Amino acid sequence: VQLQASGGGLVQAGGSLRLSCAASGRTFSSYSMGWFRQAPGKEREFVAAIDWSGGITYSGDSMKGRFTISRDNAKNTVYFQMNSLKPEDTAVYYCVATIGQWSLPPEYWGQGTLVTVSS
Repeated sequence: VQLQASGGGLVQAGGSLRLSCAASGRTFSSYSMGWFRQAPGKEREFVAAIDWSGGITYSGDSMKGRFTISRDNAKNTVYFQMNSLKPEDTAVYYCVATIGQWSLPPEYWGQGTLVTVSS
């Protein structure tokens, strides 16, 4: 599967962005999808995932309260709504996919989209 992420950009602290990830192929509904991010000078980290059956996992309570992952199988797209953004959310966000149940590490990676949050 090929993944194309979009929706990144520059936003002020407290603002919102919605990332999208379009996946190729006709079996999107059988893939679990997720998002990772990599901040400058830091390791890549897991952010959120939604499995093929709709089950959702967030990396922590702070993520769960501000970020929402969702999917539209009819459009082969996964979304990542980010609210109340903070400067520490600045990172390249990567869309990922794994066939079947969500597991780590993911099998497929997109090219990333940059999110910059200014203070």
